[in-house]
Amino acid sequence: MPSAPPRPPDAARPSPAAGCRRGARRGERRRGRRTPPLLPTSGGRGGSTLRCPPASQGATRVTETTDRQGRATGVDPAAGFRAVVDNVGRVIHGKDHVTELVLLALLAGGHVLVEDVPGVGKTSLAKALAASIDGTFGRIQFTPDMLPSDVVGVSIYDRSTGRFEFRPGPVFANIVLADEINRASPKTQSALLESMAEGQVTVAGETYPLEPPFLVLATQNPAEHEGAYPLPDSQLDRFLLRVSVGYPSGEAEARMLDSDGSDEALASLRPVLSAADVVTMAAAVRRVHVADPLRGYLVDLAAASRGHARLALGMSPRATLSLQRVAQARALVSGRDYVVPDDIKALAPPTLAHRLQLASDAAISGTSRTRVVHELLERVPVPNARTPG
Repeated sequence: MPSAPPRPPDAARPSPAAGCRRGARRGERRRGRRTPPLLPTSGGRGGSTLRCPPASQGATRVTETTDRQGRATGVDPAAGFRAVVDNVGRVIHGKDHVTELVLLALLAGGHVLVEDVPGVGKTSLAKALAASIDGTFGRIQFTPDMLPSDVVGVSIYDRSTGRFEFRPGPVFANIVLADEINRASPKTQSALLESMAEGQVTVAGETYPLEPPFLVLATQNPAEHEGAYPLPDSQLDRFLLRVSVGYPSGEAEARMLDSDGSDEALASLRPVLSAADVVTMAAAVRRVHVADPLRGYLVDLAAASRGHARLALGMSPRATLSLQRVAQARALVSGRDYVVPDDIKALAPPTLAHRLQLASDAAISGTSRTRVVHELLERVPVPNARTPG
């Protein structure tokens, strides 16, 4: 029998923080039919203000919330979320919206596909996120000659014991960077599929669970096609979100030059949450209420996509479930225990666009899948339900 893979070291519980109270930014507002902002800073009942560590003092662990008897009930999700985003922002300047999306995917139990050119900070983002949650980091640099065992690990015969010993691959980490995933053969790409879908890997007939939290951050360069293997629709559908980091603003790039890169900042990054805190927050996501009218709204969006004239392939049932789950995550970190329509509308483009397949005439005319998602949001009536019913 192969021995079980080594478990990552237990994350330390967070200590109380001397955090500052951040003034509430403007909350959600409806802007006609436009997609709402990704995240409101204040939210939910009572309009609670988020707490975060002061940037000038470096990273500080987030304080725990307590009940009326003073017992710890875990890290406040809104405060924890903002603390991680701010902490990563010390390394990745001006890209908080990207960090927010990746962190939402982590809390929703999904994975992220990053399509962008080299050198915009994808690796630093993954490393900074792992450091911020006191998690382990693994990197897979995909190449055409890579084997599935290079991803998941291999069982090696030990002569001294007469048994096979399992040596885990880089996928056994909390945050896994799958760099240039489209350069690997389909056989090797599929080795990542089981881990993404089921949180486990199977080697030599033995199944090994992956330690939560678990997030695959896969990257590919959309501008390069030579020597690349396009991801099949079945694998694209496994990614909860597709995002693009994009080039930094002039101000952010000037800050990067002033600090001579982010290596020193990354090395000095301290955790603001523990991996166990993230697991607790992810469990809370599933308890966020979704009212029946909003479930109907999700079903209506799916039906509209399947009958859209510009689409050859609409939303899959997995896409509908994914949009509901990431909307629940957005509600949680916004300080609410229920989903509102803006949660769905804000996250529909990064959740749905990569799952849709354009009709041939739409592709020839240059129609983008993101544009089709916005058309769906404009056409499908929004329910009035805003609170649990």
